[in-house]
Amino acid sequence: MILSIDSSGLVASVALMEEQSLIAEYTVNNKMTHSQTLLPMIDEIFRLTGMDKGAVDAIAIAAGPGSFTGLRIGTATAKGLGLALDVPLIRVPTVDALAYNLYGTTGLVCPLMDARRSQVYTGLYRSKGDDFKVVRPQCVVGIGDIISCVNEINEPVIFLGDGLPVNRTYIDENITTAYFYAPAHLGRQRAGAVGALALRYADDDSYPGVRRESAADFVPEYLRLSQAEREMLEKEAGAKKG
Repeated sequence: MILSIDSSGLVASVALMEEQSLIAEYTVNNKMTHSQTLLPMIDEIFRLTGMDKGAVDAIAIAAGPGSFTGLRIGTATAKGLGLALDVPLIRVPTVDALAYNLYGTTGLVCPLMDARRSQVYTGLYRSKGDDFKVVRPQCVVGIGDIISCVNEINEPVIFLGDGLPVNRTYIDENITTAYFYAPAHLGRQRAGAVGALALRYADDDSYPGVRRESAADFVPEYLRLSQAEREMLEKEAGAKKG
């Protein structure tokens, strides 16, 4: 049994999976903070399913990139449960899990998470037969960079993620290939996708980024410095010039 957690963006989502079956999934997309929702959601799915937390074999966690605060809350929750239950964590790249919502889609899948400062967390993915391929690994870039990459590949593409509202006008005006937007029920992070990707690839070295590790050793992957860290470096650089 795998408990999966995704608090990397605006959505808070938890799920229980067992033997390739999704037993329960609880997803909330509102203005409440993940510190308010995550643990109650976990308690609720165990209560409603009658499952025992002690039966959990591993905890899959959306490991980043994403919201610094959301990742820290999810990490603290997963590490705490992992240590308490003495089970490993399964690291799952956030953007990969978001793309996995659309596994089986023909053409490219391009998740877009709003990274602010005119940037997005993104990547490119393709389903080929029974395989899920990473065409461009998750990264943080300007929206123009990823759209240029999509135009160069020149295949139909489907976009999803919380970065769409901010960047949809740019996409509409600058993309040169056939494109679509994911439906609402598949367009945001889902812990079920995190768990499914973990179950499929946790023990497969051919897929990068998904791996088991101890709860004590786990750290999230931010891909860039936090605002506080950037401001500190800018302040230090200014002091050296002065």
